[in-house]
Amino acid sequence: MIRQKWTCAWCCVFLCIVSISTLSATSVNGSPSKKPVAKPAVISGGLPSVSAASAVLMDVTTGDVLFGKQADTRRPPASTTKIMTAILGLELGRPDEVVTVSQKAAAVGEATLHLDPGEKITLYELITGALVRSGNDACVAIAEHISGSEEQFVKLMNKKALALGAQNTNFENTNGLPRKGHYSTAKDLALMARHGLQLPQFASIIRQKETEIHFIEPDVFMDLKNTNKLLWNYPYANGVKTGTTNAAGKCLVASATKEGRQLLAVVLNAPDRFGDAKKLLEWGFEKTETVRLVDSGQIAEFPNAKKSVPVFIDNPIDVSIPKVERKNLETRVVWDKAAYMPVRAGERLGRLEVWLGEQKLYSVPLLSKKKRG
Repeated sequence: MIRQKWTCAWCCVFLCIVSISTLSATSVNGSPSKKPVAKPAVISGGLPSVSAASAVLMDVTTGDVLFGKQADTRRPPASTTKIMTAILGLELGRPDEVVTVSQKAAAVGEATLHLDPGEKITLYELITGALVRSGNDACVAIAEHISGSEEQFVKLMNKKALALGAQNTNFENTNGLPRKGHYSTAKDLALMARHGLQLPQFASIIRQKETEIHFIEPDVFMDLKNTNKLLWNYPYANGVKTGTTNAAGKCLVASATKEGRQLLAVVLNAPDRFGDAKKLLEWGFEKTETVRLVDSGQIAEFPNAKKSVPVFIDNPIDVSIPKVERKNLETRVVWDKAAYMPVRAGERLGRLEVWLGEQKLYSVPLLSKKKRG
């Protein structure tokens, strides 16, 4: 079983890397995974002030970064590490798989579920315990069940992080306990959390204020209370994960949805982590917006010797920006192919660039119409 899971795990990560690389080069925003994260918009003033050493505010749907403070600075992530542990647990395992707790997992200290060797519990319940109560022992049990050892599982965590675009992250364990070389950034954690939010079970677990988990052997229940206080004092909050160590300080990855729009705030080494996150989220809802630039379909016509050739984009283009910058937003058609040259069906003829003032946010391929069948 473990060998089969390990083979599937590597295949999953490899395909994810290939898929993301392809999408970054050929497609645009249609779903959260199909658009590269834009650079932070240039804003003239009115930025929120936060106590955090590093912070990011991201639109979950578009992936656009709306605010950044030391966003790419590597820092200890503490228990926000468990976001990636939970993602892989959900993607590589089945929720109803029964996990037997090992001696090593039960021996993990700090914040725990107080697991005992030989106890049996489903994978889903362990993931719930890791995300809601921040159980360090649960993370090791998840890793050993999926990959045979925590060390092998951590390799998958790093592969997956890189596949999601988290280029300044390196995990050394599954739970975020202090260890040399274990680091991430505010932006990388936003990328990982954004991916997690697309998994229905992940999103369901992290929004719970209180819940319980059921052990199979012994047949007992355990009550859990979420460590994310924002779920109690901010009505729009719906996740994600806290983290605290002496090295990392107080950390928080927080999501909120208001009027159908979901934003994601990350604050690291933040004395007022809940206040910082709330301030960023409220600023984002009040001062920024998501704009539909163009719908999918025909965008322009390429000049051809016989007749103009319609060119298309596969997905609509949405961009999230500060409201004051909307007047500076524009699209530009740039042809990569010389005019009046023969055109093949489905050929890339140019690109549609998205600009905010003098800053190019990203570009989208323009394709000729594909043949049917």
